[in-house]
Amino acid sequence: MTAARLIEARGLTRRDPVSRRLLVAPTDFSVLPGMRIAVTGPSGSGKSVLLRALALLDPLDGGTLHWRGAAVARASITRYRRSVAYLRQRPATADGTVEDILRYPYSLAVYRDLRFDRDRAVTLARQAGRADGFLDQDARELSGGEAQIAALLRVLLLDPEVLLLDEPTSALDPEAVQAIEALVQAWFAAAPEARAYLWVSHDPAQAARIASRRVTMRAGVLGEAEADGGTAAAREARDRAGGAAR
Repeated sequence: MTAARLIEARGLTRRDPVSRRLLVAPTDFSVLPGMRIAVTGPSGSGKSVLLRALALLDPLDGGTLHWRGAAVARASITRYRRSVAYLRQRPATADGTVEDILRYPYSLAVYRDLRFDRDRAVTLARQAGRADGFLDQDARELSGGEAQIAALLRVLLLDPEVLLLDEPTSALDPEAVQAIEALVQAWFAAAPEARAYLWVSHDPAQAARIASRRVTMRAGVLGEAEADGGTAAAREARDRAGGAAR
């Protein structure tokens, strides 16, 4: 029996709000439980725009987004974002300690049925190689890597079903990259039959490490990537060229 889709985009389209230039061409795309997807492609090709659209952080210019088979209505967007978490490339800074940052979502109405678990937060921080005092650190004094780890901890503590990771390790040192990758892989491994993630990356080696499937964005068009890094369309073009040469 085919696994139920977590996210299904039908004709999803995004345009620049000013110029109306097409940013993401009409796209059909599904995310099933167990998928670990790397999204690659040149800078400016629409990868981040696609992820923000899937997170419903920006309005769609066409198409619909479905969660577990039902179209996501305006009234249910907040609930959808509880299940589908977006992690940006550079987290916003905030006053207070790391623990204050981790506790903040529990003050929001959508999460008030949950309780902050400090012991679990400490355990996750240890998995990321952070010392026991990490939660007590001043958030404004964190390095870029530490700030990204804190942002990821906050997301993971809320138990989402899908992660949308927008270049979460860009410009981080190798130690921080390893910590971020380890946290995401541990989160996925805890319930691979129920979870999935999309990870935007410019690093082919990282894409190979963290993903079982690769897709590529080029000029707003999403396509499957082959194991050798090419697209199916590119392979067909090469085959046609080879046939013409023969």
